[in-house]
Amino acid sequence: MDRAILLLSVMCLGVSSQPNADNQRLFSIAVSRVQHLHLLSQRIFSEFESSLQMEEQRQLNKIFLQDFCNSDYIISPIDKHETQRSSVLNLLSISYRLVESWESASHSLSGGSAPRNQILPRLSELKTGILLLIRANQDPSEIITDNSNFQFVPYENNYHNLDDDESLRKTYELLACFKKDMHKVETYLTVAKCRLSPEANCTL
Repeated sequence: MDRAILLLSVMCLGVSSQPNADNQRLFSIAVSRVQHLHLLSQRIFSEFESSLQMEEQRQLNKIFLQDFCNSDYIISPIDKHETQRSSVLNLLSISYRLVESWESASHSLSGGSAPRNQILPRLSELKTGILLLIRANQDPSEIITDNSNFQFVPYENNYHNLDDDESLRKTYELLACFKKDMHKVETYLTVAKCRLSPEANCTL
């Protein structure tokens, strides 16, 4: 078992005795994980954009603005005000759904460079951490015992075996959506973590 996951599990066991301290430590680890993934997504997207011609960038950006990410089916806050009004458990649940939706599609990001090969294991670690946080912040009578309680519709695997004229657009869309979703998860987890410190200013 990964040492970080083992640490999360051990800390989760102590939630009942030190709920605030343990929650903060769990959140700190999860936020650190997603921040790394967000930075990684920005790096990969920037590298891809830099390989394009200026006109290609302009056209792809125009197309992407008209499209939706596959993860947009997940109901989430529409703006920062709604994010701030959402409960900790709701923000955690949405974050879990977003991370879950990328586990299959992340295979399309691997193989091209070393950083991309880091994505799937880091997503798995983040998902495990968020699940532990969900368990720690639920009513004991409603604690989730396995992932089957979540009903997700993951990204369709429509990024493989594309025609050449579609490959560029799909790659751009995939990388842009991944960056967008990791930013969402980072925001939601950061706000949820801040809620545990009543004296903190959680304004976005």
